[in-house]
Amino acid sequence: MQTSFEQSNNNPATEKKQKRKYKNVLDVNVLTQKTSNPLWLSISEAAKFGGVQSKTIRRAVQDKTINYKVIKNRYLVSCSAVIKFLHSKTKLKNKLDQFGIGQYIDKWRE
Repeated sequence: MQTSFEQSNNNPATEKKQKRKYKNVLDVNVLTQKTSNPLWLSISEAAKFGGVQSKTIRRAVQDKTINYKVIKNRYLVSCSAVIKFLHSKTKLKNKLDQFGIGQYIDKWRE
């Protein structure tokens, strides 16, 4: 007896849709792993890193979609959270790839 997941793998059209759907997904396990020395960026550094305006990063901090901490009245954001946030929307991903650090990376790990 096959499960619905196994049945959908037999259909070539469904398999193509699944490949397209998960093509641009980052390896979430790698980004969410605990590191001994996480990289923290200022708002302006994160904006330059991502090829977006600092206003975009500040909105994400305000919406609590990016991990941050405050040290001496300065916001520091987690680098991995910034990358995940920039990959969350197509427009932001395109900016990352064209104007940010993505222009120097051949292929993102999936």
